[in-house]
Amino acid sequence: MALPRLRTVALVTGAALLTRRALKRRIARSPLWPLPALPEPVSGHSQRRPTTIRRLLITGRTVIAEDVVQLRLEGSGLARWQPGAHLDLVLPSGLVRQYSLCGDPDDTGGYTVATRLVADGRGGSREVHEQLREGLEIEVRGPRNRFPLTDAPAYVFVVGGIGITPVLPMLRSLAASGADWRLLYGGRSRASMPFLEEIEKLGTGGGRVTVVAQDEAGHPDVTAALTGLAPGTAVYCCGPEPLMEAVTAALPEGCTLHLERFSATTGGGPVDSSAFEVELRRSGRTVPVAAGQSVLAAVRAELPHVPYSCEQGFCGTCQQRVLEGEIEHRDELLTDDERGDSMLICVSRCRGERLVLDL
Repeated sequence: MALPRLRTVALVTGAALLTRRALKRRIARSPLWPLPALPEPVSGHSQRRPTTIRRLLITGRTVIAEDVVQLRLEGSGLARWQPGAHLDLVLPSGLVRQYSLCGDPDDTGGYTVATRLVADGRGGSREVHEQLREGLEIEVRGPRNRFPLTDAPAYVFVVGGIGITPVLPMLRSLAASGADWRLLYGGRSRASMPFLEEIEKLGTGGGRVTVVAQDEAGHPDVTAALTGLAPGTAVYCCGPEPLMEAVTAALPEGCTLHLERFSATTGGGPVDSSAFEVELRRSGRTVPVAAGQSVLAAVRAELPHVPYSCEQGFCGTCQQRVLEGEIEHRDELLTDDERGDSMLICVSRCRGERLVLDL
């Protein structure tokens, strides 16, 4: 009789152990179980937001042109990227700034970025130039790409100054593949134009590269550069806003335009819009947004952890899901589909009296 009892005890013990493990897994999935699990929040998980956060070591710092510093950031097993991609750098002060990757996309041991010192900027470039040194670790997020190189029968690039950084990996790739491409590269002076020697070598023999230094030849002739392009040609532009406007105005019919901005457009709506309120559904709070105050500023007064960067509507860091209310979009980034249920809270507002955010 002892053997059947031992078998029964063993079976009961095994069943209890399996039940306990199942309960642990269930509770891990939903800590409030047996209450229903909350839906996965959408805000904070935008496709534009970086999925990888790492700390990388600065192993190289080189001045490559007047007021332009190149940084080499190293780590192990880094994600590959495509030409046009950029990194978010979390600077020692906490500022977050985006810098285009200008190294080798297949280099999984390091990333290369370059930044120009903007004397009258908002402080990010000055912090990079004055505080980032070899041996320092820095947090990065990304890479992300909102300026990808698309398939096209031919390419024309119109670039101003530091705008060459996202374009350089594209030129390397196209030159290696034998594609049809041309570049119009302008800057204040040859000494201020980064990567100039490499770019002129890439265009050797084909008349592909036109360099226009303002102190020698004035401003580049955008209209002439874009005249007579074949339909289907992809036109890429990165640089100051006046250059972007000139390229947009001169774009031939049948060509596609791809822009990368380092600052917001100078147009935009009025600053002092009407006041409204924002409900933060997940937090159970409602905050007033005063006339002239951004949604971002009002929300961060209650939830300081909400991420942001450019505060001008072009980087996408502050994108949040909108559950209720009509949005007045003032950004430079979101697609039509994204505008249906999300907004960049640094610039966009409410067409009415109330918005409900998934925060």
